[in-house]
Amino acid sequence: MKIVVCIKQVPDTVEVKIDPKTGTLIRDGVPSIINHDDKTGIEAALTLKEKLGGTVTVVSMGPPQADVALREALAMGCDEAYLVSAREFGGSDTYATSGILAAALDKVGYDVIITGRQAIDGDTAQVGPQIAEKLHLPQVSYVEELVDAGADYVTVKRQFEDGYHIVKVKTPCLLTAIAELAEPRYMSVGGVFEAYTKEIKTIGFEELKAGLELDMIGLKGSPTNVYKSFTKEMKGAGTVLNDLTPEQAVEAIVNKLEEKFII
Repeated sequence: MKIVVCIKQVPDTVEVKIDPKTGTLIRDGVPSIINHDDKTGIEAALTLKEKLGGTVTVVSMGPPQADVALREALAMGCDEAYLVSAREFGGSDTYATSGILAAALDKVGYDVIITGRQAIDGDTAQVGPQIAEKLHLPQVSYVEELVDAGADYVTVKRQFEDGYHIVKVKTPCLLTAIAELAEPRYMSVGGVFEAYTKEIKTIGFEELKAGLELDMIGLKGSPTNVYKSFTKEMKGAGTVLNDLTPEQAVEAIVNKLEEKFII
C-alpha cells in the first residue's frame, strides 16, 4: 500500500505577532513547525504501514525552507519526501493550493492520501476535501480512529457533532485527520541521521503545468484573498462577587444581564 501524507510547515502560533500597520503575520524570526493535525496524519500513515506493509510518502507545498519539515517527517519513519515548490505557486489560496497538490499527487501516485483536518495558520479545513474532489476520490473527513484496514479498504471512526460514524471506504481514498487520531511518535536518533542522507525530491511548475488550471494558481489566480489578519483581543478581568447568598447571586446575575440588555 502506498500511503501519501500532505503536510504543511506553519509558524508556531505561540510566537506569532501581527504587524499593526499591515495586519499581516510577522514571520521573521518565528520558529516553524509541522502543522499538528498533519503530524497526526503521519503517525496514522506509519501505523497503517506497520499493519499492512508498503511505503509512506510525505508531500509538502511551500518555499525551500519547508525542507526542514519534510526531513522531520523522514526522521519519524516516512520513506520518501517531495517538496512542491515554484514561484508560480506563491500566494495560492486553498482552491489554488488543492489544484497544485492534486496534480503533484497524481504524479507521485497513491492508494491512501492523508491530510490534516486544517492548518493552524489558516483554519479553513478546505484543502483536503478539495484535493479529493479534484482527484475524484471518496473522502472521509474528521477521522478520529483507524478501526480496520485491508489491501483495498480502510474502516475509520469519523467524529460527528453529537456522536460518530463508522465508515468503510475502498481505496484509493482520502482521509483528513484530527488530533485525536494518534499521538505522533518522536524522531529516533537513527531516523534523524538517515533523514539527512535521503533526497528531498522537488516538483516544480514545469513538471505539473500540464495538469494545472494555469489561470487558477498563485496569488493572481486565487479566487479568494486575505484582506486582514488580527489577533483575538484579550478579555477583561471581569467582576468577581464573593460571599453572596444564592438569592443575592441570582439577583446580581439578573441585574447584570438586564444592564447589558441581554434580558
